[in-house]
Amino acid sequence: MKTVCIGGGPSGLYFAISLKLRQPEAEVLVIERNKPDDTFGWGVVLSDETLDNLAVNDPKSAAAIREHFAYWDDIKVVKEDVAITSSGHGFCGLGRKQMLLMLQERARELGVEMRFETEVDDLDALKAEYDLVVAADGINSKTRTRYAEAFKPEIDTRACKFVWLGTHAKFDDAFTFIFKKTDHGWVWAHAYQFDADTATFIVECAEDTWRAIGFDTMSQDESIATCERIFADHLGGNPLISNAKHLRGSAWLNFNRVLCEKWHHENVVLLGDASATAHFSIGSGTKLALESAIALAELVSTKPTLEQAFETYQEDRRLDVLRLQSAARNSTEWFEDVERYLHLDPVQFNYSLLTRSQRISHENLRMRDPEWLKSAEEWFQAQAGANGKHRAPMFAPFRLRDMALKNRVVVSPMAQYKAVDGCPTDWHFTHYAERAKGGAGLVYVEMTCVSPEGRITPGCPGLYAPEHEAAWKRLTGFVHAETDAKLCMQIGHSGRKGSTQLGWEEMDAPLKDGNWQTVSASDLPWAEGHAKPRVLDRAEMDAIRDQFVAATEMADRAGFDMVELHAAHGYLLSSFISPMSNTRSDEYGGSLENRMRYPLEVFRAMRAAWPEGKPMSVRISATDWVGDRGVEGEEAVAIAAMFREAGVDIVDVSAGQTSTEARPVYGRMFQTPFSDRIRNEGGMPTMAVGNIYEPDHVNSILMAGRADLVCLARPHLADPYWTLHAAAALGDEEAAWPLPYLPGRDQMRRLAERGEGLGIRV
Repeated sequence: MKTVCIGGGPSGLYFAISLKLRQPEAEVLVIERNKPDDTFGWGVVLSDETLDNLAVNDPKSAAAIREHFAYWDDIKVVKEDVAITSSGHGFCGLGRKQMLLMLQERARELGVEMRFETEVDDLDALKAEYDLVVAADGINSKTRTRYAEAFKPEIDTRACKFVWLGTHAKFDDAFTFIFKKTDHGWVWAHAYQFDADTATFIVECAEDTWRAIGFDTMSQDESIATCERIFADHLGGNPLISNAKHLRGSAWLNFNRVLCEKWHHENVVLLGDASATAHFSIGSGTKLALESAIALAELVSTKPTLEQAFETYQEDRRLDVLRLQSAARNSTEWFEDVERYLHLDPVQFNYSLLTRSQRISHENLRMRDPEWLKSAEEWFQAQAGANGKHRAPMFAPFRLRDMALKNRVVVSPMAQYKAVDGCPTDWHFTHYAERAKGGAGLVYVEMTCVSPEGRITPGCPGLYAPEHEAAWKRLTGFVHAETDAKLCMQIGHSGRKGSTQLGWEEMDAPLKDGNWQTVSASDLPWAEGHAKPRVLDRAEMDAIRDQFVAATEMADRAGFDMVELHAAHGYLLSSFISPMSNTRSDEYGGSLENRMRYPLEVFRAMRAAWPEGKPMSVRISATDWVGDRGVEGEEAVAIAAMFREAGVDIVDVSAGQTSTEARPVYGRMFQTPFSDRIRNEGGMPTMAVGNIYEPDHVNSILMAGRADLVCLARPHLADPYWTLHAAAALGDEEAAWPLPYLPGRDQMRRLAERGEGLGIRV
């Protein structure tokens, strides 16, 4: 097979090597536009896992790489004058130029032809001449551009500015992150040793900071000198060095995240950064390139046709690439928003940085550096007022006004659809009593409605009749007598999403008969097939506000410790907040301030009726999942701040369910970033929700400062005793079990000590 590789970087060279190892008789040509020893980066980072993969593929080149790498096990995070180091991370740094020269030597040894300082101007002619064309021509791939219609690339230009520099300063003890505050904003560096004398030193900052400092108008020498002044305390008098020809322009870059819908076209296939990129902050771009090169060489050598090889290559590698790009996106966004976290204590800031990509979790950190994590957990407990305790963050206490919670685990509100005429039944009593016995600090009851017309379904409970209050009081009496859990009543009105079938029938579909008139901020039906809601006038708004107050007073008499106003998920108050459902032209529509007017009015009236010592929360949808047509980003922070000013103690941060046009992005902990932003930009307590199901998730969220409480829904449906089981699995012996259940506790502890499964993954 006659093969040409366009691009002589690590991916193109390593593919050529890998193909010649499998097909010694193959004719392989590498064409590179630069000189053999030209490179515009400094070092590359490889993990132990990647080095092992290279050793299996080609022991000789892997051995050469190992001979030249600088190995480190530690990550050091320096914020101003405070440095924290954790261990167990296992990476190596290698000079990019050194790597290229070694790969060139190995390729030459195997019979690969290489042409340097050669431009490829006629891709169509090359495609006609060769059986296989491998486009490894980098992030700005001409091949990808030439056949863009076939490859369908998606290129996302990220927000921060960065420049890739080198230095002879020593960073051989750790991969080092340095954060320095200037008069114009924060600037940070990613630094690591890649040989005995040289380290990579990537300088990065927000574009506003970059312009304010004046980097956009500086010469190359001026720009380097400015970076040297900023990081003088860490350079030991050593200069920073650029191997780019023009620092102004080409060397200061915005990172481009590249992903192509298709990786091959006829006999052309994309490889490395040409097909997909991973941000340098997770050090995996070279890993992707080398492992993809191995996979492609294997497939074109074993599959009967190139088409089959290409299809399998894309199918097999795409999932790994997407996973890595997801981690890289998380890491990129963390650095883009780093000023959100710089107020955190150095311990928490360090933890947040280490776990930014979500590839490293709480228990994974324990495996890497148990002593450091123990000290971080002790710090967290001390901040929570539990000095001297060594427990996981999820078991730290938390206080809201006079309500003291024993831990940070919350049973989320989950509709049961078992009420009769709005009255909770023995089902509700058993359901909530079991979960209160299960160890969570706070247990929510499902959205409870302020009127018959405010119910979502005929099976939803209410707080608008004496028998409702009595039934709820029976529950709170039992929970307070037999457990140390606290109970929260979530109060809401269904709005245009009411008069629908039970959850296990046809979700969100109108009742087959017996429908009632729904109401909303505007006359937009929830979805096709739903009746138009009646637009609320001022008199009806007054009446519904008073119903919320009456329900709040009932909740107090019934003995609830906390109430939450449901202003999310497209229900009545949410329909005022979201521009997707509020098209009013009066003082309750238009601007965010107008759209928030009625929800804030309702909340203030509830707060006035609720005892001063008892906390109140509000649930909001922090995004409509429709882009800039709906609630998003800064507006969510503003919504939370308005409620905070009105007296909200903690914000229950959910997302979506406000429009049928929503396009949510699901995944583990997928709504936690909204809680993170509101907590750390808005400076207010939050609760995180959404596909959180492991103790590891809970502990990571809390320890990184992404929320103050963590809500789990489905895990508590499957296991009412999830929190107690998590404590046993984690070896926590302080969680209080109901006295009749102590033999079960003891058995779980014995099983955990023997490493036997408890149904809880840690």
